[in-house]
Parts: sequence; structure tokens; C-alpha cells
Amino acid sequence: MLSSEHLPEDVFGAPVIHPELAVQAYSIGLFPMADDRDDKNVHWVDPIERGVLPLDDFNVPKRLKRTVLNAPYDVRANTAVEDVIRLCAASAVGREDTWINEPIIEMYLNLFDMGHLHTVECWQGDRLVGGLYGVAIEGAFFGESMFSLERDASKIALVSLAARLRLGGFRLLDCQFMNRHLEQFGAVPLHRVAFRKFLDKAIQVTAAFPEHLSDMELRQFLQSRSQTSNTGCSMALSAGDDANIQPWKTGEGSRFFGNS
Repeated sequence: MLSSEHLPEDVFGAPVIHPELAVQAYSIGLFPMADDRDDKNVHWVDPIERGVLPLDDFNVPKRLKRTVLNAPYDVRANTAVEDVIRLCAASAVGREDTWINEPIIEMYLNLFDMGHLHTVECWQGDRLVGGLYGVAIEGAFFGESMFSLERDASKIALVSLAARLRLGGFRLLDCQFMNRHLEQFGAVPLHRVAFRKFLDKAIQVTAAFPEHLSDMELRQFLQSRSQTSNTGCSMALSAGDDANIQPWKTGEGSRFFGNS
């Protein structure tokens, strides 16, 4: 595991994560975490098990599909980037602390300036009530964190994200750690070796994140989703000569993408 001792420091002694370094790290399967929001250190994590949401088998539960179609929120992209990140880092019931510290927030903002970070946001009037963000590198999207202040807001943002990634030609949606919340959307666990094979293929694909998603495009995405997830099938079919890779069955992780 890499740590902050490998990073340069700013004048206050906190590690500086250059965005070019971050892109390289994500490209080989690493992602940053801090022990808590006040921690000045940053650790680059490479877990043995990785959670992945197969875009071809993304499952939308029936009740949530009805909710999405009713459009309770105005869903936007990339309009309140720092607000989304900081709300994801804020304390919440059951999540009093967070892995997102200031050096990591600064890194994310720099990645947004470079076109490598995107948000999906749920708005209720002029109030931001839910959303998520992640890092995009070619055909791979790394889901980082989400928050919800109103019912189903983060779930609706996740459905919108999946629709945008399919539309934009992405091949991989990484959710980093598995949890029960993500399983309802078809998430599968992969061993580190298998994940890197999929990642290597995804970053060879040119993709573009769509900031605009029309109602028709969203409805077409929902219509294409079956109500039961065919776990891992499309990932295996798209893996070519790696098609014998099987999901990795172990325990759950603790990263917060998908917990809201």
C-alpha cells in the first residue's frame, strides 16, 4: 500500500496529491483513503476484493423504477461538484466519520478541472438533496461516494449514473467495496486479479460522460433492465479470453459508495 510518505507536502505539512499521479494510481486499481476527515495522511488502497456494478446487468428494483419514472427530483450533472463532495464527507446517522479529508477533496476538485471527475445530483427546487461523484478514466468509472437527504435521492442518482455510463460507452463501473445496498443493483465481488483484467480492458476504450440525459434516454435504459440481475454474465461475455473469471465470494468492505 502506498501512503502519504510517497507524496510531496504543502506548506502546512499535508500531502499534496497531484492529479496526474491520481490518474496513474486509479489506472492500476488504486484509490485514496484517509483514516478520518481530520487525518493529514492519505493511503492508497488496493483491496483483495473489489466490488463492481456490471453495466450490462445493472438491476433496477421495481419500486425504484416506478419512483425514477415519477421524477421526484431534478437530476443534473456537474453543477455543484464541491457541494456534492463535501456533503458526502459530512457526518450522517450511522456514518459519524469519513475517509474523505482535505487533501483528497483538493485532489477531486483538480480531477474535475481536468475532466476526470463527475457528479450526478438530485435537486428539489434550489436544494441539493442527494448525489454521488466518481472518477472517470477512459472507459472506466470509479464510484467514490454518495449522500442522500431525501428518500431515494442517492438511489435515483445511481440509476441516472448507470444510464449515462451506458450512453457514454463506459465498460466498467467500480464501486470499490461490496455491501448489501449495492447487491440490489447487481453488484458482484471480483478478486483483485480479475478486476485488474477488466480495468485494463476498460481504460483502452474511449468513452465520454454525458452531462445531459434526456427523459427518452432514461426511459430506454429502464426498459432495457430486467428485474432480476444475471450476475456477472455480461462481464464474463465482454472479457474475451478471460471469460472464465468468476466472481470472488468473501465478506463486505467499509467504503461508503452505495451506503446512503
